[in-house]
Amino acid sequence: MFRVHLISTGGTLEKVYHESSGVLQNAQSKLDRYLRQLRLPDTCIEITPLMNIDSLEMTDLHRERILAAVRENLPRADAILITHGTDTLVTSGRYLEARLEAVPKPIVFTGAMTPLGFEGSDGTQNLTESLLAARLLPPGIFLVFHNQVFPIGRVRKDRETARFVWA
Repeated sequence: MFRVHLISTGGTLEKVYHESSGVLQNAQSKLDRYLRQLRLPDTCIEITPLMNIDSLEMTDLHRERILAAVRENLPRADAILITHGTDTLVTSGRYLEARLEAVPKPIVFTGAMTPLGFEGSDGTQNLTESLLAARLLPPGIFLVFHNQVFPIGRVRKDRETARFVWA
């Protein structure tokens, strides 16, 4: 059994539309509902809903919580998957990279440009690709997004094209 520990932090992936206010916002996690739709034989996913915020609101205190969750769950998982908002995802990945003495397993970040459940959402694709990448990648910290894998230290978000590109 391949064991993945998923740490959710919010971001666009988990945003919902509130009819009363007409805005997108982070409410409660919906990842488990989408993961149940996937066929994942021989995979056990444990989810820690750590926070559910827009990544523009993320501070180093939030990143410390992510780091603590990674350290706590690395010993019993084969890989760590972190869902994160795209605006500061690379910042958080580099924060972990600078503070983890050794990375003995794959740590994979992913997110979405369009929320899960919205027409044209890239969320399910990115989640699925991240789960496969977590199985195949060597130890290290990576971003998996739109059918690409980037080492966290060699990627940046291109806001004009709404893509991640090599740095």
